[in-house]
Amino acid sequence: MGWRGWRLGFVAVLAAVCVSGPERPEAIRAASDLGPLPADRYAYTSQDYQRSHQASALLIRQCMADRGHPDFPLDPRYPSDPVVGTAVSTDYGVLDPDTARRWGYGWDPAQHPVPRPKGRRMTSAEYADWPTCNADATRRLMRGIDVTRDWLYAGRRAAEVDKAVQRDPRVREAWDVWSRCVAAQGFARYSDPTAAYTDDAWQRGSDGNTRHSQRERATAVADVTCKRRHRTVELWHAVRARKQSADITRHRDRYAAGLQALRTYRANIAEALRKLGQGAAV
Repeated sequence: MGWRGWRLGFVAVLAAVCVSGPERPEAIRAASDLGPLPADRYAYTSQDYQRSHQASALLIRQCMADRGHPDFPLDPRYPSDPVVGTAVSTDYGVLDPDTARRWGYGWDPAQHPVPRPKGRRMTSAEYADWPTCNADATRRLMRGIDVTRDWLYAGRRAAEVDKAVQRDPRVREAWDVWSRCVAAQGFARYSDPTAAYTDDAWQRGSDGNTRHSQRERATAVADVTCKRRHRTVELWHAVRARKQSADITRHRDRYAAGLQALRTYRANIAEALRKLGQGAAV
């Protein structure tokens, strides 16, 4: 497609995302405001994580009791505290102007504390048996799933789809417009919003939070302002949706198998919670 062709395509997509309805907020403050993506239904969710953590803890406690540790805690600490590092990821970078103004590319640590185990420390004897019980719990929850082929297939495809999004000329143009806008306000010329969010200059700690410096906060405000001015994220999201839809159509059978694997996993979790008396837990 030549310049005129993809430029017209860019305008068409931008016009589509600019059409607002009563369900769409006037200003995007979080990725959830953009609406779901086609691949979302195939993805492991935060609720899946919470429920799997509960089910695994119950299965481990049962296994540990069978191995002679009847009072093993559900949420134990290790015999010695490990160094904890938190990976930080973002789909579109910072979106909320209030967050940008106050916390830059980080967050309020009081509102998002690093989770710590609530139970007592394992004893050395317990810790010797814990790996076996942990592996057994994992096998129970993954029962009936082809891990090498079907498990989280959509997640494995996401990296390839996102590469295609990054190469898309409409997205490249949108990022370039955004980048020039940020630079015009006296800040760095970033290649894209993710590069601004992950800039090493913000000195993230092991918990993933930043230092909230004046320069960081000012950059984040310019970042959000330019995204809103040029509707960068709406265009980006629309292209991601199109690329995901095309990939799902192209690999329909594999996505379907991946979804079935996720449903099997959820059923295994529900069974473990029900049998161990936690069926109502979330």
